[in-house]
Amino acid sequence: MVVVFNMKFQKFETKRLILKEITIKDAPSYEKNFVDYEVIRHLASTVPWPYPPNGITDFISNIILPNQGNERWFWGIYLKSNPSELVGVVDLWRNGRPENRGFWLAKKLWGQGIMTEAVEPIINYAFNELGFEKLVFANAVGNIASRRVKEKTCAKLIDVKPAKFVDPKYTEHEIWELNKQDWIFFYSAKTEV
Repeated sequence: MVVVFNMKFQKFETKRLILKEITIKDAPSYEKNFVDYEVIRHLASTVPWPYPPNGITDFISNIILPNQGNERWFWGIYLKSNPSELVGVVDLWRNGRPENRGFWLAKKLWGQGIMTEAVEPIINYAFNELGFEKLVFANAVGNIASRRVKEKTCAKLIDVKPAKFVDPKYTEHEIWELNKQDWIFFYSAKTEV
């Protein structure tokens, strides 16, 4: 993994991915890959469906850009093979509700290990640069792909609670926790192999 420092934002490169800040220029590819019921249905019910016209441009302009690096961080996921198309997002925030991270990925890329590859440098950054001591994650009970990302990154299931999602079939979420010490041990063993 190569870490590229920018005074304003931390960019990461992995084997297949570039994780970098999102700009208004990303709105067309963000919309193309995000505004899909199969992607959005797994998200909290605060995400509107049907997704409103200009919703992506408004979200980038009013949420992402003003909050970037101010206790909240948004990384666009771009394939190295097509670095101009945003295909997903990883969102990290300091004040949990209860979770500290969310993500989405274009349906065309599901099942390829892309999200696990994307979250690893961000978890590292959260613990080693941003000072997090633990991270809390959540996913809809029944969202197996999201669950697998947490399992593959050493998080521990700690609770199941009622929750509302875009898809009303989802009525509970799993809450996962990952502490810094467990991550460092896990990641060190993984990178030594």
